[in-house]
Amino acid sequence: MANISSTTIPAKRKWSNLSKYACRIFFFLIILQVPLFRVQCRSGMCTTPIHVTSSQLISSEVFPLPVVKGLLYPGAVVNGLVSNMTVPSWDQLLSIYNLTDIKEASAITDLQRLEVLAGSYFCVAGSLIGIIRPGRMSMFGILLVIWGLVKEGILGKPVSTDPTKAVFVYPTMLIALASAFLSVKYDLNKAGKTAPVQSVAKPLKRSSKSKLK
Repeated sequence: MANISSTTIPAKRKWSNLSKYACRIFFFLIILQVPLFRVQCRSGMCTTPIHVTSSQLISSEVFPLPVVKGLLYPGAVVNGLVSNMTVPSWDQLLSIYNLTDIKEASAITDLQRLEVLAGSYFCVAGSLIGIIRPGRMSMFGILLVIWGLVKEGILGKPVSTDPTKAVFVYPTMLIALASAFLSVKYDLNKAGKTAPVQSVAKPLKRSSKSKLK
């Protein structure tokens, strides 16, 4: 048992550090709005889970507008610095992401892509919660998004005749998928424990018959 416990503790620490770093990678991929896919949404064409989630949150008024802007602002700053070395203002966020008149937009596009919408919600929430405590929410979210993209891209549901609105998956999706899986924190103590050894041999039963004298 001493050998098992001594080998399990370093393995547990190593996996704990790996899941922690994976959560951070997934967090930066989501919060900095690294393009993962391209799909039609209520605000036009969305390339990140935060963009999909923000359009739905603003139209449904689930959260106050400053909260949604807080989710959009870090990625908007990074995109502004990369594209033209400018920092967008707080008041320009809605116009940058085409969210000014989002409440008047049709909800049919979101209803046709419920997997992508639900997966984006899980990705955003999982990335925020994973910084505090690793969990499985990010993994479920990214799997839902991938299934929604596969259903539309391969099965052709819903049907799109415009090539500019076709589904596209960026290579960064592989990084997001790997980091989401690695962010799951498994309990290696249960895996390291061995079942107690049970005796196979059964005790002999005494014969009820009396022995011959």
